[in-house]
Amino acid sequence: MDRRLTPANEHVAHESLRGKVDAPRYTEGTVKQVVGDSFLLDAPSGNRDRQVLSGDQVNILDGDDHMVFGQSLKDGYVGYLEAWNLGDPQSLTHRVIRRTTHMYREPDFKSPYSRAFHLNSTVQVVSQQGKWAEVKLPKTPMSAPKHGFIPAAHLRPIDEVASDPVAIAEQFLDTPYVWAGNSGFGIDCSGLVQAALLACGIPCPGDSDLQEAALGQDIPKDAPLQRGDILFWKGHVAMVVDADRIIHANAHHMSVVYENTADAIARIDAQGDGPVTARKRL
Repeated sequence: MDRRLTPANEHVAHESLRGKVDAPRYTEGTVKQVVGDSFLLDAPSGNRDRQVLSGDQVNILDGDDHMVFGQSLKDGYVGYLEAWNLGDPQSLTHRVIRRTTHMYREPDFKSPYSRAFHLNSTVQVVSQQGKWAEVKLPKTPMSAPKHGFIPAAHLRPIDEVASDPVAIAEQFLDTPYVWAGNSGFGIDCSGLVQAALLACGIPCPGDSDLQEAALGQDIPKDAPLQRGDILFWKGHVAMVVDADRIIHANAHHMSVVYENTADAIARIDAQGDGPVTARKRL
C-alpha cells in the first residue's frame, strides 16, 4: 500500500482497512476543517509531504492536543498536522478564485488584514456588504470563532468551476517554488497542476506520480500537443500552454515559469532527470 494514501500508522488504522492491515485499533475518524494553511508531514516532526488550505477537510484518526494524524478528503493524502489549526466543519459556501486574497477586519481595504487565503481555499460567507463578503471562520483550540471581510470579486459560489486549467495555472506565474506547496505563497510542480485542475472541478491527486497514473489518456507520440495537455517526467509534471510552451513550477528557476517545451525536455534530460515518461490529455 502507498503510505501517502493509506490511512494507517503504528497506532491506528481507518475502519475500512480492518482485515487488510494490522493495527492496535480501528476508527472511522472525526472530520475537522483546516482553518489556516498547513503542511501535511510524513511524521510528527517530519518533512513536508503536501499542503492543505483553509477550508479543506481532514479526517482525523489519531493524535493529541499538539499533533494529529489524518487523511485529506480532497485527494486522499495522509499525514500529520498541527491540532491547533483545526476546527469543526462548517457549511462552506464559496471558494477563492484568485491566486491569493486577504481577509480584512472591516469592509475597507485600508483596515488591517488578518490572514491570507489562496486559490481553492473555501469559506463560509454569512453576508454581503457591497463589494465585500463577510466570512466566518470556525473556532479552533487556540481561538474563538473569527470573522472578517474578503473582496467579493475574489470569491465564487463553491459549485462554480473554471473551464481552462492553463489560465488558472497562469495566475501562479512567478510564484516561488516551494516543495509540497499548494498556495500563492509557494507551490511545486504537482501542486500547480492540482490547483489548476481542482479549480476546474477535475479531481486530482497530490503528487506527480499519482497524477500520471490517474489523469487523462495517453497521447500518441506523433500527435501534436495542445493547450491543457500534461507532460510527465520521473518526479516532475508540466502543463502545455500552446504548441511551443509549457508552464511549470520547477526548482531550476525556483518559480512558476513559461518554458519552451523542447528546451525544457532537453534541459531536464541533461540534468539527469530523464526523458518525458507520459503525455496525457484530459
